[in-house]
Amino acid sequence: MAPAADREGYWGPTTSTLDWCEENYSVTWYIAEFLVGMGSWCFHMTLKYEMQLLDELPMIYSCCIFVYCMFECFKIKNSVNYHLLFTLVLFSLIVTTVMYGMLVFTLVLRSIYIVTWVYPWLRGLGYTSLGIFLLGFLFWNIDNIFCESLRNFRKKVPPIIGITTQFHAWWHILTGLGSYLHILFSLYTRTLYLRYRPKVKFLFGIWPVILFEPLRKH
Repeated sequence: MAPAADREGYWGPTTSTLDWCEENYSVTWYIAEFLVGMGSWCFHMTLKYEMQLLDELPMIYSCCIFVYCMFECFKIKNSVNYHLLFTLVLFSLIVTTVMYGMLVFTLVLRSIYIVTWVYPWLRGLGYTSLGIFLLGFLFWNIDNIFCESLRNFRKKVPPIIGITTQFHAWWHILTGLGSYLHILFSLYTRTLYLRYRPKVKFLFGIWPVILFEPLRKH
């Protein structure tokens, strides 16, 4: 976490429960933490609790959707699991880091089950998404635990090198990519069960997407 001595900027005192290791208002007086994705821009710009909710609520909601999709991927069309839906709605009302961690852990276990016993040929995609996400989580912890050392290091090196040690920014990039790959994994699993023929293709040889062939006729 960032030291409490960070200077105050346009948005006034920090009221959020979290303050990351990037030096506050170091780039501009109007933005507390600059190196983030658009999804959490309001939170990092202001470090206000209200904006923190705008950042964290979508994370919990999206995880609830992922969990529902992964547990319902082997069901018939147009069916609704109201018990699971109700449970996830209750989970979504509890906004804590522990709750988010529990949802992610549930997703990991479900994904491992699928690539181990159901569709083992999806291990590459499943474990790649998991590995990239966990790498982002590792950087998130390094940023929290070694914040003071990272800040001292950035003072001694050129800015172009120091910017690469903004590990919270790497957390956003890697977890975003890992989440995207997990969406592809979920789509592949579901459409395969529905007897589509999904294929992983790479746009421009780099970016993975899922393409679907017509339904198999009986």
